[in-house]
Amino acid sequence: MDRNILVVDDEVGIRLLLEDLLAADGYTVYTAQTGKEALELINLHKIDLLIIDYKLPIIDGIEVIKQLERDDKEIKIVLMSGLAESLTDEIYQLSSITKVLSKPFDVMEFKGYINQLLAE
Repeated sequence: MDRNILVVDDEVGIRLLLEDLLAADGYTVYTAQTGKEALELINLHKIDLLIIDYKLPIIDGIEVIKQLERDDKEIKIVLMSGLAESLTDEIYQLSSITKVLSKPFDVMEFKGYINQLLAE
């Protein structure tokens, strides 16, 4: 499959769950706790999909996405949020976001969506 996924969340349980779930499907999974760590990993590795939380310490998820768009990095992005219904219009103007995922989510639906997204 040879696809690289970066999971960014400040909650260790979410990172471990998604890492295990995606690695079981054959993906190479990197994890980060902050937006700053995410940007560093993106500069070190070719990332095909970024799964990032909206609220992060140091640099939040939206700032990471804006930086990637400014740098013309072509990475598919899934934005996670515990408050998805209160996200601003700003989110929907970022063209690299392929899906906004509300926490908590169904892991089997999530897994199916990721497999479909990376098969394209």
